Amino acid sequence: MSGTRRDGASPRDPRLSGAEVWLTGTPAELDALTAALTAAGHLTQRGARRALTGADAGRHRLYLRLTVTAVAKRPARGPEPGGALIDLDAARAHRRPA
Repeated sequence: MSGTRRDGASPRDPRLSGAEVWLTGTPAELDALTAALTAAGHLTQRGARRALTGADAGRHRLYLRLTVTAVAKRPARGPEPGGALIDLDAARAHRRPA
């Protein structure tokens, strides 16, 4: 073999992007987690669900790749409409001993 070796991804392969997640849990847990993660981003790849064996019988593993858009930090929120803040110092001052 002559020449220098190129160490890196093949230019023929598509560029991978997004977050990779390996999930392990019961089928119901995997369904709930997949729904929650899909709501947070765009599901670009979903692997086959694989049953685990031995001490993990009844559980499965699942591979997901998602594209999640970064969200700017939200400003701090005040109390919900109809709600009120509690003055903890005043409440403690008026508390009766147990």
